[in-house]
Amino acid sequence: MDNIKNYVQENKQRFLNELIELLKIPSVSADSAYSQDVINTAEAVKTSLENAGCDFVELCETPGYPIVYGEKNIDPALPTVLVYGHYDVQPADPVELWTSPPFEPVIKNTELHPEGAIFARGACDDKGQMYMHVKALEYMVKNNTLPCNVKFMIEGEEEVGSPSLSWFVERNQEKLKNDVILISDTGMISNDQPSITTGLRGLSYVEVEVTGPNRDLHSGLYGGAVANPINILAKMIAQLHDENNHITIPGFYDKVEELSREERDEMAKAPFSLDAYKKALDIEDVYGEATYTTNERNSIRPTLDVNGIWGGYTGEGAKTVIASKAYAKISMRLVPDQDWKEITELFTKHFESIAPKGVKVKVTPHHGGQAYVTPIDSIGYRAAAAAYQESFGIKPIPVRSGGSIPIVALFEKELKSKTIMMGFGLDSDAIHSPNEHFGVFNYLKGIETIPLFYKHFTEMSK
Repeated sequence: MDNIKNYVQENKQRFLNELIELLKIPSVSADSAYSQDVINTAEAVKTSLENAGCDFVELCETPGYPIVYGEKNIDPALPTVLVYGHYDVQPADPVELWTSPPFEPVIKNTELHPEGAIFARGACDDKGQMYMHVKALEYMVKNNTLPCNVKFMIEGEEEVGSPSLSWFVERNQEKLKNDVILISDTGMISNDQPSITTGLRGLSYVEVEVTGPNRDLHSGLYGGAVANPINILAKMIAQLHDENNHITIPGFYDKVEELSREERDEMAKAPFSLDAYKKALDIEDVYGEATYTTNERNSIRPTLDVNGIWGGYTGEGAKTVIASKAYAKISMRLVPDQDWKEITELFTKHFESIAPKGVKVKVTPHHGGQAYVTPIDSIGYRAAAAAYQESFGIKPIPVRSGGSIPIVALFEKELKSKTIMMGFGLDSDAIHSPNEHFGVFNYLKGIETIPLFYKHFTEMSK
């Protein structure tokens, strides 16, 4: 352990500088204007894996952006760890809310990160966390401590639903064969209390379009006489929850996994301050489904949220118009046993059914994925727990996350492997939001901890 710490401290500035250079590239997969930047990032990741000690690295073409594949094989008789990560990032909008430019990384001290945090889009999700694995490999190779084989699969479409990943995995099962999959695209409770994510929610993401008249209309001449698509859309969205914030789609809860009182009590042991939670978000009170706690609402219960809504005139000044169309993007986070395709169908049928005759409704599914739960009695989980224990000096707590990584269920289906999610980010890191950041402590601690997983996993696999 001391050897790892010394190596990280000796190379701290280089590790930070390398990550900063990677964060400067605006690899926004959702916007075709950045397509060359996404490809440039793939090239940069390829080079970093080569420099870290992989024997073989390639850019694998897909129907979309390339997947960076690398491997370091030392003995076929030893276990193989497959590391998954992504090099694409979310759009930076709204840019005006950033305190520093999203693709000009800077290190700033904060209350939670007195030693500094790297502010940039992708700092935590997922360039910073992905790059921890690259530097961990570098340490193990240079110090001749790599105890098993390792493979890397780093994609460039995670933030748009990984449309090419299943295509790639299905065609490369032998290449990707492994004993455990390791991902750092999640978080932990705090820098003092590490945790391991054992559950992820599924996802159904759709776009809805409401059309009224065949053109935009004068709101004075036509107002009150024809359906206003924006008004109608707002009413339809309001009908998707009842007074207890229960989702009203028929059949939505039919397959929801209900946790026992004992399991809920065990979850409640995780340290959590409601006052600190509200203070961090600058809100007076929390909000959600009745009879469930905040931590239950954002982890073991399904949700439905509007992610964007637009239509009509939004420019400077006034334009008295009834828009012909109104739009919204809606995401539903799902729990075990809910099938995302079935939920998408239920949503579509219900949303169309509550539309008045004066409008037409179109629902366009975008992407989705299944929920996932990993057992805490597996070798992979026990190895991760031992690694955190050794690195942080405290036993990690298993937690279920409210986020979604749809490809985790895909990996188990296609590769027959369990996934271990060793996240080092914090809930306060503002991923997907302005001012995303990643603590310097967290970044370096991840590099320290990951080699310990390899050590314990190899020992436990004997």
